[in-house]
Amino acid sequence: MKRFTVVFGLLIYLVSLGQNKPILYDFADLPQSSLLNPALDNQNKFHVGIPLVSGFYSEYGNTGFTLHNLFADDGTTFNDKVNRVLNQMNSRDFGTLNTQIEVLNAGVRVNKDIYISFGFYHEIDAIAYYPRDVITLMNEGNSAYVGRIFSISQLNFKFDAMGVTHVGATVKLNENVTVGGRLKMYSSAANIQSRNNVGSFTTVLGSNNIYTHYLNNLDINFYSSGFFRDNEFITDGSSYLNNTFFGKNAGLGIDLGVSYAISPQLQFSASLLDFGYISYKEDNQNTSIKGSISFEGVDFAYDPNNPRNYWGEISDAFKAQVPITDNQDAYSSMRPAKFNAAMKYSFGERRSKVCYDNSYEDFYTDAVGVHLFTVFRPLFPQVALTGFYQKSLSDKIHAKVTYTVDDYSFHNLGFGFSMQLSKLNLYTTFDNILNYGNITETNNVSFQFGANIIFN
Repeated sequence: MKRFTVVFGLLIYLVSLGQNKPILYDFADLPQSSLLNPALDNQNKFHVGIPLVSGFYSEYGNTGFTLHNLFADDGTTFNDKVNRVLNQMNSRDFGTLNTQIEVLNAGVRVNKDIYISFGFYHEIDAIAYYPRDVITLMNEGNSAYVGRIFSISQLNFKFDAMGVTHVGATVKLNENVTVGGRLKMYSSAANIQSRNNVGSFTTVLGSNNIYTHYLNNLDINFYSSGFFRDNEFITDGSSYLNNTFFGKNAGLGIDLGVSYAISPQLQFSASLLDFGYISYKEDNQNTSIKGSISFEGVDFAYDPNNPRNYWGEISDAFKAQVPITDNQDAYSSMRPAKFNAAMKYSFGERRSKVCYDNSYEDFYTDAVGVHLFTVFRPLFPQVALTGFYQKSLSDKIHAKVTYTVDDYSFHNLGFGFSMQLSKLNLYTTFDNILNYGNITETNNVSFQFGANIIFN
């Protein structure tokens, strides 16, 4: 339990950094857009991302509170601020972190209808739901809550660090329909999670003592992989890095996508991403707690000739009725699948640009549309709805403005920019820019930037 306390504490600190990329989705023919929908077509001969620079993405989200709630200079003591934050949170509040760093991203056109892309990126993805009952019990104790049932089932968190090797194809079936698929091979560097827990803690007035405490029907499980080896915490950073490249804790996943041109100006697209799993077989350390116990305290009786080890008796009784066992069993976990769907209407000035085969493709300078994003998390899906306006200032310079409504806020304004300088493409996106003046007041913020070499 000490091992899991240390690791879980570190993860809560981190999580207090979704994977929604509405700005990048179907934007400026960027190679990174195909990672959000492998059916999004382009007119490139081939591309290669500048290693470690082609794509860096980070998103932080927290529905329970902001840093301003804890550190605002409003004359309230820090302890009172903490209590106020804890009182306003509920068990559906959560914190999320997602970061991705592209190591390799490249693609080549096979013929006019098929484009192959491949690459490797490192991803960290984490979510922790706030166990309101557990936090209240730890923060305030149980004396003020006689008769209240504290649910332990609210413990629910997951942290993944992994490498992802992928290869995909975009296939144009006809003038209106394009489909795509991507195979992903996951290699986990580290995982810790706890899910599907049950049990409760209740305090009532006692008969032999002031209180009687009940731990009922506990079935709590903690799983970890990549953190411990031979019961020792792994401190060698190279071990984590090596495990991201075809390690033994591996899995498979797929991305699927479709794009349909309803008319020359109206397009529908959709994708299902990361439908897959990871199997953890090496460097596992799991803990299981199962059972029930009632406890009325200690009936002290002083006998100098026969001293008793009261705390030892309590510990033995607890272990007998609620055994805590450790094991190194293999386990598996599904990846958080994601769904995108978008409708885009193009309008404005009609222009032409040179394609890979020296032909010309018409495009419109303006577009508006809506984008629905869903990520399937342990308790319930996270959903975001985005409206966007996209402007092509030329065939080399593009901009996009988005407005998103999601679990974090109802006023998320985002901006994206892409520029082609000869063969060099530079792009950047920023989310929640209305709060950049005081970032401590935002519940969610994300940004992305990168550079590619693109041959048209």
